[in-house]
Amino acid sequence: MLGSRCAAPPLPVHLLGNALDGRCAVFSSDLKVRIEATNFSTFPDAVVVCGPVTTSPIDAHAVVNPTVVVEVTSPSTEDYDRGDKLSRYKQLPSLRAVLFVSHRARRVTVVERAGSTFSERDVRGGETVVLSDPALAIGVDAIYEGVTLDRA
Repeated sequence: MLGSRCAAPPLPVHLLGNALDGRCAVFSSDLKVRIEATNFSTFPDAVVVCGPVTTSPIDAHAVVNPTVVVEVTSPSTEDYDRGDKLSRYKQLPSLRAVLFVSHRARRVTVVERAGSTFSERDVRGGETVVLSDPALAIGVDAIYEGVTLDRA
């Protein structure tokens, strides 16, 4: 995608895999996540599962224990992803973090669990996304490498 114009950066699946160095499994958007508490299933842009993968008793093709979920925003889904969908993700006991990769700017919003609450912070170009659980660090610029954001 060198020098390409797009509405969102490419999926950071390989960056997650490299940062986790085999400590957790990293999946692309082909993996369905099910939130049993809300009877809701979705396909995030990337999913990290640390430990054994647990599938739903009613859908063997959906995991119920993601550790990290990545959503790449788009103009048509951003509000839903950051609103209702995030609300549902927060009901997953295994969830440690949700990363929103912006289609508008070199920015990743990190929503991270701390005990029973979640905190939110923006990490911008030139900075590094750092998670404590699972421990990882990914440069924002690496996520957007070769991408020219379409600001139209």
